[in-house]
Amino acid sequence: MPHLPDVTLWSVPAFVLLTAVELASYRLRRAEETGDAGYGTKDAATSITMGVGSLFFDALWKIPIVAVYTALYELTPLRVPVHWWTLLPMLLAQDFLYYWSHRGHHVVRILWACHVVHHSSRRFNLTTALRQPWTTLTVWPFYLPMIALGVHPAAVAFCASVNLVYQFWVHTERVRKLPRPFEYVLNTASHHRVHHASQGGYLDRNFGGILIVWDRLFGTFVPETERPVYGLTKNIHTYNPLRVATHEYAAVLRDLRAARDWRERAGRVFRGPGWQPVRPEAPEAEPPGVAAPAHERAA
Repeated sequence: MPHLPDVTLWSVPAFVLLTAVELASYRLRRAEETGDAGYGTKDAATSITMGVGSLFFDALWKIPIVAVYTALYELTPLRVPVHWWTLLPMLLAQDFLYYWSHRGHHVVRILWACHVVHHSSRRFNLTTALRQPWTTLTVWPFYLPMIALGVHPAAVAFCASVNLVYQFWVHTERVRKLPRPFEYVLNTASHHRVHHASQGGYLDRNFGGILIVWDRLFGTFVPETERPVYGLTKNIHTYNPLRVATHEYAAVLRDLRAARDWRERAGRVFRGPGWQPVRPEAPEAEPPGVAAPAHERAA
């Protein structure tokens, strides 16, 4: 197959330049004047550290993932050639599967334990895009259909990197809204601000990577109307990268230890992040000084 460039690596200079421009714009006009979340030194340092750490862990997880993808690719009789005219359909398919992967990582708690890292900042700027999890081993199963249909694993990786690079620019408050046709089709900064918000009406919305049409089709789209409040519904108040990377896994383990039965344990892992078991209501106590009827008293 033709050689595909490392889109992420080639984009690093642009990442650095755009971040510097955004930071300079906040220096020239303070965040307090615009109502934006702005930058915080510790927060940005944590986001960058998480991004650097994700490069190491992604390389580690890539070993078993490539092995599984390669085995499946060799087993399927189908082959999709990699040409300029096939890349667009492959990007479209990858973006569709990304939507379901992203949505799944919000509604299944053990997957959310991975993805929550990206939502843990209470600010929203280009460094937030770098705040990536270290446990992305949960993502690869969503792209198995592409491999089974004969798309080469390297082409899948290329499409995923294009999707990732596209999403860098949508992590900003400096871009308000684009012309309506772009806002209708593409995932934009306005749509992604909604996705990172913690208000009830904004929760679990706008999962699209490059295209927002998937959200419109599957009922998860919400436009930006009120100013978002970023972060989690219960913020973790830490800049420690290790805690940022693992805090939800630790919470899952605590809930599993406290669970009363296997049904509750399964719910704690596979239900939504906010799921709680239904506890039987305790019988109401008798009012003081009132004796129970004779037929209800213990013998």
